Amino acid sequence: MKPKRKADLATIGGIVVALGGIIGGLLLEGGSIGDIGQFTAGIIVLGGTIGAVMVNTPMEVLVRAFKRMFSIFLYTPVSPGVIAEEIIGFATKARKNGIVSLEQEAAEIQDPFLRKALNLAVDGVDLQELRNMMELEIAIEEHHVEAEAKVFESAGGYAPTVGIIGAVMGLIQVMKHLANIDEVGHGIAVAFVATVYGVAVSNIFFLPVANKIKARAHEETERRELILEGVVGIVEGLNPKLIRTKLEIYSRHESEKNIGKLEEAPPAENAA
Repeated sequence: MKPKRKADLATIGGIVVALGGIIGGLLLEGGSIGDIGQFTAGIIVLGGTIGAVMVNTPMEVLVRAFKRMFSIFLYTPVSPGVIAEEIIGFATKARKNGIVSLEQEAAEIQDPFLRKALNLAVDGVDLQELRNMMELEIAIEEHHVEAEAKVFESAGGYAPTVGIIGAVMGLIQVMKHLANIDEVGHGIAVAFVATVYGVAVSNIFFLPVANKIKARAHEETERRELILEGVVGIVEGLNPKLIRTKLEIYSRHESEKNIGKLEEAPPAENAA
């Protein structure tokens, strides 16, 4: 059964806490939400930032980054322990009946990476070639994710600068009304709202999104490395208990499920 997607409470809660702290501090200082509620400043900052990122980034990367952004709000939790036990099940069957006996099960695996790796193993691909192919796939995926995260890092760099541009534009308008000192004071306050927007959207959204995407990519890389090591162990004909010992390395940080609690693996020299 395919795992259900879950809301990332850390992302949602973090944005709420950040905005709540900023707005709450403003209200405690006697200000009002209307003081920072400037629609034109928002247009300048977001429009200028998005435009700069579009100039800086190839369109295909931009589209992938936009799709990837949703993964910080909704994600599919994957337990290393569950994946490892699935691989150990394959290893047990392969040790009893031969690796060819996994052909039908391999074709029905939902995880694309595991399905590809196991199919290559069943087809008798050379072990080193199998490892090279799967490691290349991992490296390419990492490169793609790095490029997607870079989109938001770029946006985080452009936003404060565009905010300053918006503030200067506001000051230009203020200079047209120097005769009215009251209007000048109000105009200066409004002009700097664009700077606030630029700094805020950069540090509350764009840069954190880039780092969260990298963190998700790191988790995915670990998951794929776990799968690869498990499949390699199957091809090598290792004892399932020894494969479990290898895969425990990837699941030690997992608090919900621990592979090692199922059965203590014997020393490597006795398991081979």
